[in-house]
Amino acid sequence: MSHFVRMQHKEYSLPENGFVLLVDKPYGWSSFQVVNFFKWRLKKLCRQKKVKIGHAGTLDPLATGLLILCIGKQTKNIVSFQEQAKEYKGSLNLGYHSPSYDLEQPITKQDYALHSTEEIAAAFESLEGEYEQSAPMFSAKKFKGRRAFKLAREGKEVELKKNKISVSAFDITEMRGSAIDFDIHCSKGTYVRSAVRDVGHALKTEAVMTALRRTKIGEHDIKDALQHPDWAKSVIPHLVEKEEESSKN
Repeated sequence: MSHFVRMQHKEYSLPENGFVLLVDKPYGWSSFQVVNFFKWRLKKLCRQKKVKIGHAGTLDPLATGLLILCIGKQTKNIVSFQEQAKEYKGSLNLGYHSPSYDLEQPITKQDYALHSTEEIAAAFESLEGEYEQSAPMFSAKKFKGRRAFKLAREGKEVELKKNKISVSAFDITEMRGSAIDFDIHCSKGTYVRSAVRDVGHALKTEAVMTALRRTKIGEHDIKDALQHPDWAKSVIPHLVEKEEESSKN
């Protein structure tokens, strides 16, 4: 019986050069949780105590979309993926404020005078090109060795170092009063939440991001990403199946 059971459970190993997975991160999951899911799965399949795995660009828990995972020796390519341009689809609401610029923190209504379609479009266009962007306090950026979001939760506000970013396109796709859907193509280091805040400021009000989905990293597209229900079995085709030891009777 023990021999029969052993034969039913195939053993695998990581390919020598590792591999890359494109994953569609669900709403509510942190990027860290996604990494841990695949790390646990690979450790179990390969019967290894340690598996090297990392992601190439954080997505906030309230965002969804493309997350690139690098496994084994492919972790050396994480930086090259991080350097590539990103594309997102998102939504915002004008006339609202949140300390995190999204739905993570409490929202308050702000003064907002209705603007024409042309004025709103001009606010979006004004953010195209290169400029220095300030990150949200509720972010993983560091200030004197501490994560900004930890300082923010303590009620502290500090001046974070600005990032030089590039926005190649910031387009409105649909308008429903103060609710706006948009596409943004941007460089590494861009906080879309901050871009949303800046749209509000350009219109002399505040704005809150209500949805965000990353659709591309370089040439890698969300349409090729693994969906959550398939994660558990999706890694198997990337692994090397170990040859079963022949038994002598």
